[in-house]
Amino acid sequence: MKTDLSKILSVSGKSGLFQYLAQARNGVIAEALSDKKRIMLDIKSRITTLADISIFADSGELKLKEVFLSLGKIYKDQPGPDKLPENELKALFAKAVPDYDQNRFYPSHMKKVLDWYNQLARYASLDFVEEETQQPADE
Repeated sequence: MKTDLSKILSVSGKSGLFQYLAQARNGVIAEALSDKKRIMLDIKSRITTLADISIFADSGELKLKEVFLSLGKIYKDQPGPDKLPENELKALFAKAVPDYDQNRFYPSHMKKVLDWYNQLARYASLDFVEEETQQPADE
């Protein structure tokens, strides 16, 4: 089954990733990828879809999907190590994303991206749904 990154949520203050299930009156209902527990995220929750996240690169911004695909090539679509020393993290991302912006993409960001990659590799799929390109309506 393909993973739709527009339905995979990162919630500030909560560990792990969540899958969007439904809209509720006061927020959204989501399910944790790791243990399938459902939770209600209220209107005050800071929710971001993984499809909306990019990393800084020298050539502009790079969508997270592309970073996950590069990491997947390195780890052969298997989970990577849960923790890496900072120098190994930088070496990993230099290999996966050679033109990442070293001044704006910090090791703390790298840890988060690797953690998200590992969760997707373990609990979802690294085979992603293609984003639909929206064509402007003719008027």
